[in-house]
Amino acid sequence: MAIQGDEWCEVTSSELPIGQIYEWAVQPDCGAVVLFSGTVRDHAEGRTDVVSLDYEAYDDVVVPVFHKITAEARKKFPDARRMAIVHRTGVVALGESSVVVAVSSAHRPIAFEAARFLIDALKESAPIWKKENWKGGSEWGTGSHDIVSPHEVSESSS
Repeated sequence: MAIQGDEWCEVTSSELPIGQIYEWAVQPDCGAVVLFSGTVRDHAEGRTDVVSLDYEAYDDVVVPVFHKITAEARKKFPDARRMAIVHRTGVVALGESSVVVAVSSAHRPIAFEAARFLIDALKESAPIWKKENWKGGSEWGTGSHDIVSPHEVSESSS
C-alpha cells in the first residue's frame, strides 16, 4: 500500500483491492464516498474480440504524477477528504479492474466531481501504456495523445 495521509496513490501488478480502498476512504466526517472502477471490456475501437489488456507503467514516474493529480484536485475541490488513485499493470482479463479512483467528502456533489476529475486527469496526465489483446493478436491501444499537466485538465475534458 502507498498511503500518505489522506492519499492512496499506487501502481501495482496485483488485483486491485477495491473493497479495501472503499473502506479506507470512509471517514466519520464524510457522508459520501464515490468509487470508480474501470474494467476491461470485450471491445475497443474497431474490435469486438478483446480478451485482455496489458498495461505498462514506471512506478517512479507515474506515482508522482498521481500525487500531482490529487494536489490539483485538492485545489479544485478543497472539501474533498480522502483520495485514491490505484492503477494495475500487467495483463488484466475481461471484467477485471484496471484502475480505481475514490474520493470521500461530507457531501456527494464534491465526491462525484472530484472522482471524475481524478480519472479524467489520470487519462490525460499519467504515462501509462495499454496493449489490447484479442483472439489472434495484439496491438498497443489507439487514442494516444500528448501528456498534459494535471492543472491543464478541465471539466470540459470529462
